[in-house]
Amino acid sequence: MVAGVITDECTVAVPTERLWKACFGDAMPAILPKACAGIIDAVEVDGPGGAGTVTTMKFNPSVGEVSVMKSRTVAVDASAFVLRGEVLEGGKVTKQLKSQVNEMRVEAAGEGVSVVKVKVEYETLGDAPLPAEDQARLTKAYLGLVKKVEAYLAAHPDELA
Repeated sequence: MVAGVITDECTVAVPTERLWKACFGDAMPAILPKACAGIIDAVEVDGPGGAGTVTTMKFNPSVGEVSVMKSRTVAVDASAFVLRGEVLEGGKVTKQLKSQVNEMRVEAAGEGVSVVKVKVEYETLGDAPLPAEDQARLTKAYLGLVKKVEAYLAAHPDELA
């Protein structure tokens, strides 16, 4: 088993509060399937949204290798726009991982602009670190969904405004 930490970030042309609502807040189950049509078919939330809440994303069969990703909220601070979650099932490289905890942070970066930072802490099943290309795939998967939401919100300026 090898422990590791991966970080990445992207800039998004959406105000912080609006992006938070769409990606991590109460609107997420309705927004993600629309913003990620053809990738995410449904999002189910079991719990009130705080620690212990389990979120299940059901992926479109066209995605291929992953059909479901289930995660449990470890901690959430909606006023600071920070969410920590533990992946329970699924994910792009989970066949190599014993555990995976992610932290998503949304920060204001100017008027109508946010920076989304992702940090993934993981432990591998084997004695080798996660290969660099799989590390990149992991963070790009999270940030790719955020970028899809950005495009959706730009196309629907009245939604969550």
